[in-house]
Amino acid sequence: MIDVTIANFEAEVVTASMTTPVLIDFWAPWCGPCKSLGPILEKVEVEYAGRFKLVKIDSDQEQQLGAAFGIRSIPTCILMMNGQPVDGFAGALPEGKVKEFLDKHLPPAEEQPEEPELSLEEESTDPAAVLEKLQHAVAANPADDNARFDYVKLLLQLGREDDAKVAFAPVIAQTTVVRRFDSLKRWMDAMDFVASGAHGAGAAAGFDAKIAANKRDFAARFDKARWLMAQQRWTEALDELLEILMRDKSWNEDLARKTYIAVLDVMEAPKPKVADGQIPPEDPVVATYRRRLSSVVLS
Repeated sequence: MIDVTIANFEAEVVTASMTTPVLIDFWAPWCGPCKSLGPILEKVEVEYAGRFKLVKIDSDQEQQLGAAFGIRSIPTCILMMNGQPVDGFAGALPEGKVKEFLDKHLPPAEEQPEEPELSLEEESTDPAAVLEKLQHAVAANPADDNARFDYVKLLLQLGREDDAKVAFAPVIAQTTVVRRFDSLKRWMDAMDFVASGAHGAGAAAGFDAKIAANKRDFAARFDKARWLMAQQRWTEALDELLEILMRDKSWNEDLARKTYIAVLDVMEAPKPKVADGQIPPEDPVVATYRRRLSSVVLS
């Protein structure tokens, strides 16, 4: 549980929710129901073992944040995912109802196994050895979503699209509940878009001509972003998607935002192992683009 103010809201809530759902508890010291709900939320956070992050906001001290979320009574809880509020509840719910609320949105615990023990040094010097390890990890435990994500991602990075699609097929139905699988699907869709449209090396000029004629030609910008994704030119793809988001945050049912998040997922390198209690360093490029998304979404 973390106390959040407007000073650390972006880092502890918006940015954090890009990788882990964040439950905000709006409360106040004088609120009786808040005192009964608070311990329940903290107990559930421990039991759920990292499946979500709990933060508390004192609504008296942080009235600007309360107003931003339209808080009219306390306690009120808001669940943030991918930088956006997705659901909430008001009042002091019993423990069972809190879990029922969370379980509607969080993937089951078995979908979050530990990362396979692969060093960054291994990955950078011998992709074949890492690929073999990941293949064995998936074969040994088909429910290991982290291993499967890393396996399919590495196959795609190595240009083995057909093998990647075969490895991805058993979990394709989970794209609606496992965000990183959805991210892989969007990357593969971008590759299929390029292949089916014969968008070769000269395609960029065509996209740029359309954009120059109309800066709000979001379809052309999105097609260019997919073309860049297929080439693994991640930051250029993010820049193009950001141009859409700065002009229309919810364009095409949030397509640009969802694709932006997918790019962040697939471009991020595996985090190195660190000692217990330490936080692994964040990729500075990914962190920068997460902040840019947050600033656009909250503007």
